[in-house]
Amino acid sequence: MSASIPSYKSLLLGGSSLAVLSVALFVGYGSLQQSALMGPLEMPGGDTGTVEPVSDERLAATPEQEAAQPLVTAEPVIAEQAEVTQPRQERRMAPGTTMQQGTDGQPSAAPRTAQPSGGLAGSPEPSIEAPVQMDRPAPTDQIEGRDTFDRIETNPVRVTAQDPVSTFSVDVDTASYAFIRRQILGGVLPQKDAVRIEEMINYFPYGYAPPTDDEMPFETHISVFETPWNSETQLMRIAIKGYELQPATRPRANLVFLLDTSGSMSAPDKLPLLINSFRMLVDTLSPQDTVSIVVYAGSAGTVLQPTSVSQKGKIFAALERLRAGGATAGGEGIRQAYALAEQNFDPDGVNRVILATDGDFNVGITSTEELEGFVERKRETGIYLSVLGFGQGNLNDRLMQALAQNGNGHAAYIDTLSEARKTLVEEATSSLFPIAQDVKIQVEFNPAAIAEYRLIGYETRLLEREDFNNDRVDAGEIGAGHTVTALYEIVPIGGETLIDPLRYGDQASQTLQNANEFAFLKLRYKHPGQPNSQVITRLITAADQKEPDIDARFAAAVAGFGQLLRGGQYTGDWGYDALIELASSAKGTDPFGYRAEFVNLVRLAQTAAALPR
Repeated sequence: MSASIPSYKSLLLGGSSLAVLSVALFVGYGSLQQSALMGPLEMPGGDTGTVEPVSDERLAATPEQEAAQPLVTAEPVIAEQAEVTQPRQERRMAPGTTMQQGTDGQPSAAPRTAQPSGGLAGSPEPSIEAPVQMDRPAPTDQIEGRDTFDRIETNPVRVTAQDPVSTFSVDVDTASYAFIRRQILGGVLPQKDAVRIEEMINYFPYGYAPPTDDEMPFETHISVFETPWNSETQLMRIAIKGYELQPATRPRANLVFLLDTSGSMSAPDKLPLLINSFRMLVDTLSPQDTVSIVVYAGSAGTVLQPTSVSQKGKIFAALERLRAGGATAGGEGIRQAYALAEQNFDPDGVNRVILATDGDFNVGITSTEELEGFVERKRETGIYLSVLGFGQGNLNDRLMQALAQNGNGHAAYIDTLSEARKTLVEEATSSLFPIAQDVKIQVEFNPAAIAEYRLIGYETRLLEREDFNNDRVDAGEIGAGHTVTALYEIVPIGGETLIDPLRYGDQASQTLQNANEFAFLKLRYKHPGQPNSQVITRLITAADQKEPDIDARFAAAVAGFGQLLRGGQYTGDWGYDALIELASSAKGTDPFGYRAEFVNLVRLAQTAAALPR
């Protein structure tokens, strides 16, 4: 790789001309494509299961340099003991999807300034606040994308007297933030439907206190404070923190890696990055855990039968043999993956399929409804599904989200080795080990205190009011140590409302008492594997009005950014300068540099938004 290629961290932490970067990328990418034909590197440690530590230089490398270790060739996958299914040679778009146009913006490694528990060592990075100057790349430097996203209609303002109850499922997915970060680093703003504000907010760690009672899976944290973009309204933050799972009490994991090895996965940020990512995940597992590997391309096959992590060398060797080639028989791969999970099922452990792909399934089972139904039925047997997206230009986000939601798992997007480290190392416990399932939130607003409200984000997670008490209605899962944050923008009685009152409206609300009560919060959840749910309730009152802490201010900043990216329908004249000031003041200690990265990402978005279209 040419040493002239600049680090992508410089875009976020120092600043660089994107026009110069585009030329360097073109030269570097060609060099990498040539080197990719050399074949895989020999696995460090051989069959002993030992692995050379990831160096600081590697973590600080460009994404292409990261992805190129180990190198893979664009050859058909080698499937050992494979049960091959003949695919149908056709391609169908999942029903309900919309075709979006994007650009192939290049990834950036998230800065690291501290080593998390169980993680790999990273190099300290300074937080540089200087504005980043960015030139718009020429159209010839951009690759037209075919990424698909479900259409999102922004949640409207609700009149409390007419519609006082809001119900939704929790969401711990993070795919949206990682994807839009990559788009912005490419010099363009993301398509609106790629922006799911709740996933942006929940991407970041927060310092919420965990529960002290072992019988309670999570603790609630409530605060009400002035809205940064509207002095006439307030934000109501509802946050929950799951309990931390101690290593001694962690259940055994039975994992099946379902890996896309189709021809499109030969790009440097796809299969090579995928291999390195799963090597990192294996390093976090315990010797008593088991791993199986199923691959799918023109056909599906098993390349590794259930293998104890104590034989780490054997697992790494199977990963190193992967090659990209063929179509995408994802549906048949899912069948084989679940069959392996059932073969090694542990009733007292965690049984999970982890799907990693760059796009949709174009041969085999391609009906979204059929795939969702299959995954949902398997969920009832105790086998869950998580989905990791890689690369850009063929990402079927809609299908990823649907499968993860129906599979009691989470969806994440991995564009760099640093993002893989965050998702699969730093957050491995919360991603793999659920502590509560079917978690629903219902808020009843008091019309004597609150005139209007709107839920910020969670558009794809809304539930009907009656779904809250129905234990057969699926909802989100929370893993060990997970945090979930939701924000409502509320208008107190007497404030400036967006909706005029009805002349012949309901007068009963005028006689309601307890104006000191803002809302009544209910959380419903199930213990993993249990059919019946439990309920936690809490009053939200004027006593919860307080000066926002650093976490509350930062969550508000992320919510404001998401709204600006979606068009700023409710943010008025509030813009990027005020957003940068708010986010900069709410970075706190920022041990891993995520918040500093966010501030500079906002600067890049501000520049991109000002460029002529």
